[in-house]
Amino acid sequence: MQRFNFAGATAVVTGAASGIGAALAHALARRGSDLVLLDRDGARLDAVTAAIRAEHPDRRLHTYLVDLADAAATARVAAEIAQRHPRIRLLVNNAGVGLGGRFDQVTFDEFSWVIDINFRAVAQLTHALLPTLKAEPGAHLVNVSSLFGLIAPAGQTAYSASKFAVRGFTEALRHELVDDGIGVTSVHPGGIRTRITENARVGSGVSVEEYAAGRAQFEKLLTIAPERAAEVILRGVERRRGRVLIGWSAKVPDLLARVLPASYNRLLVTGLNRGVVHPAPAPMPPGDVARESA
Repeated sequence: MQRFNFAGATAVVTGAASGIGAALAHALARRGSDLVLLDRDGARLDAVTAAIRAEHPDRRLHTYLVDLADAAATARVAAEIAQRHPRIRLLVNNAGVGLGGRFDQVTFDEFSWVIDINFRAVAQLTHALLPTLKAEPGAHLVNVSSLFGLIAPAGQTAYSASKFAVRGFTEALRHELVDDGIGVTSVHPGGIRTRITENARVGSGVSVEEYAAGRAQFEKLLTIAPERAAEVILRGVERRRGRVLIGWSAKVPDLLARVLPASYNRLLVTGLNRGVVHPAPAPMPPGDVARESA
């Protein structure tokens, strides 16, 4: 495939109100793309679009407020986007949420909430907008998985299940869409400094002590700026990379999982004590929907 051309493209980005999504929106505008931005947080989304319009008054921007946990609302927004933007060159499924707690510490409704937003919405939007991608020569699809789509630590059953699903879905699509000339990238960020710990939920069966310890441990790992992550992702898109890992906090655990697929978790936890590698995080705090994957 030829390199991706951002200039004059219409790019759809979910989870665009903060974190990686907001950084992607700014970076795409700088590259000459028009934007269709989705999020649940109207105030933050308005702030992002106002800043982009001030810097790039010639860019066309459309925004949609939607809670991706609502399948019916997601379907309505997807249909409207497909009707108003019949030729989309780039779709970035970035929005995601976190849930801390072992499988026996979370309710099935809590588990399903994560699966709905992190995987079902990704598949639903991709299915609805795939005809518009096929109509635009040189189109590209990006699905943001996670470090936890490469490894599956204790305490992250729902999140890892959703992100492994995104990874498998994306890899299969890459093989299916190659003859259509559509590039497909699976993104696996490490410790990106986003709002995910603020907005994640904690399982109903997780104690206050576990929650406090888990949040303090997890936040130490969020060292990579969202702007840097966005640049890495878009360089991968431009070069049509099939998979993008962001930071050593993703690359080292990925290597360990390849070498020691059944026992890597023990080394990851040991590595935390030495400050070497990304650990298995304990539960994260309660709250509302996180607007970006991490």
